[in-house]
Amino acid sequence: HGNIVHLFERECSIQRRHQKVIEEAPSSILTKELRELMGQSAIDVARSCKYEGAGTVEFLVDEKLNYYFLEMNTRLQVEHPVTEMITGLDLVKEQIKIAQGKKLSFDQNDLAINGHAIELRVCAEDPVNNFLPDTGMLNTYKRPQGPGVRVDDGYEEGMDIPIYYDPLIGKLIAHGEDRKEAIQRMTRAIDEFSIIGVRNTLSFGKFIMNHTQFKKGNLSTHFIEDHFSSESLITDHTREAQIAALLITDILSKKAARQIQLADPSNGVISRWKSNRLQQDVSRP
Repeated sequence: HGNIVHLFERECSIQRRHQKVIEEAPSSILTKELRELMGQSAIDVARSCKYEGAGTVEFLVDEKLNYYFLEMNTRLQVEHPVTEMITGLDLVKEQIKIAQGKKLSFDQNDLAINGHAIELRVCAEDPVNNFLPDTGMLNTYKRPQGPGVRVDDGYEEGMDIPIYYDPLIGKLIAHGEDRKEAIQRMTRAIDEFSIIGVRNTLSFGKFIMNHTQFKKGNLSTHFIEDHFSSESLITDHTREAQIAALLITDILSKKAARQIQLADPSNGVISRWKSNRLQQDVSRP
């Protein structure tokens, strides 16, 4: 029907081996003017080839904020939920409507950016061991909940992660009034997302969320190469293990002290074990 709109931009610079792992919308580097120029360029790309349907136009931006067309993917991409969160649209539904021959129910003037959204791809990979894919059963799989938190996934607790498919377990999305709140909600959601049975990238995601340069919005396609190392996660895991060991030691010490108290006649208390022995002694001839 000749209607083409753009749905603003997503920041997809946090990549590993050219595979996106964290995406957000809007980008922290674009000005209002540059956003409009880039959006119009995306529309021009679609119009030039008479494209119909939902598609994704990708650009590269240099240090001087010059942008260059990279490619167009003729589909929705994995990270489309962050765009849905800031626009309020269901892009899958809109894609189906277009396929049915229906006109768009909105135009460019109806669209606005509402807050900020971040997505973490939760994969069955070991970030401590060069992101080696992992397999196994999801012995525990508890999704986080709460305001602004969304999980798109295809697994349930008790299911197996096989070797035959992509290691993506699910997508964790957090939305807030601004980027700071979105990061805070994402961090909380990562802490509440419980996955036991396969190694996964939740700890890696938390590392990124807590990194000073990420919080400042200083992003590039070399971010992981420049700032991440497996040692940083090993240190965090070691600290968590030490805390757990201290807690267990404290619990066991208190339990041992309680048992000693129960077994001490001077406290006026006789343990079940000693009581049983006394009964046996009385019954002997």
